[in-house]
Amino acid sequence: MASDSAKEDKEALNALDLEAKEFEKDAEIDRILRAFRLDAYAVLDLQPGVPESDIKVTYRKKSLLIHPDKTKNPQAPDAFDRLKKAQTELMDEKHRARLDEAIADARMLLIRENKWTVDSPELKTDDFAKRWREKSKEVLIDNEHRRRRQMKAQLQEEGREQAKQEAELEERKRKRQHEQDWEATRDERISSWRTFQKGARPSGDSENGSSISTAANKKKKKKQKLKPIG
Repeated sequence: MASDSAKEDKEALNALDLEAKEFEKDAEIDRILRAFRLDAYAVLDLQPGVPESDIKVTYRKKSLLIHPDKTKNPQAPDAFDRLKKAQTELMDEKHRARLDEAIADARMLLIRENKWTVDSPELKTDDFAKRWREKSKEVLIDNEHRRRRQMKAQLQEEGREQAKQEAELEERKRKRQHEQDWEATRDERISSWRTFQKGARPSGDSENGSSISTAANKKKKKKQKLKPIG
């Protein structure tokens, strides 16, 4: 009986542990999906400026916790993808540098807006940390809007350039086709001109012959009118 009771207790504890683990997974999935996705630090629940080793360790722990193969939560795949994207961004030196710069800009803006100094005691409070996060969101959103506008302008410019190139290509094709068509009718045009020349010569010769004959007749008549002298 004691053995059965111990077994039941163990099973109950295991069930509680499993339930607690599932709750932990669900809570982490919910946190990731609620995190500001433009801030990779927020997605991984890390403070800006942490060493690369912390990023790797944190990602490994969280990815194992919420992996879609280890939980039935239907939102796990989405959360896992966001976690992976955040880790990739922080491991990219250029992307991380831009993110760090935006977060630093948010801090300075917050200090200027409140007319604080870098030594003000307010900067060490939890309220400042919270406000800093919110200001970072504003800066990151502004940067993203700017990036998209620049991309849109670039795409429009590339579109105009492509349209120009296509128009020039079409014009060259049209000219080549015109030259080909002109060359294709060359023999026909030469033949027509020769035919025209042959038809023109008899007409010209007839006119000249007629003129000569008329002049000869007039001269002959003039001679007939002359009378001998004496």
